[in-house]
Amino acid sequence: MKTLAIRLDDELHAQLSVLAQLRQSTITDEIRISIESHLEASTSDPELKNRAKAVLDDIERDAKAREAAIATLFSASTEQPGGAGKPGRSRSAANKSE
Repeated sequence: MKTLAIRLDDELHAQLSVLAQLRQSTITDEIRISIESHLEASTSDPELKNRAKAVLDDIERDAKAREAAIATLFSASTEQPGGAGKPGRSRSAANKSE
């Protein structure tokens, strides 16, 4: 669980405090309920859904580009003759083992 500190103006805090008291709740519980309701309502917002899809598409494109870069980088370094380019082996160590 995470702890979050927020600043509320005096009027908003007073209203929230009265609401919590009337519901026999705490200010923290009222804030949590409000955030949960806000998040639930946000999941049905079509504009947010479109933005989320665009972000996921960007993440996927970036991941594919990184994957290709890693594959290119390491396939090129492991295909050099004599073991050169392999991590952990010097050229002289590669020559001694041959």
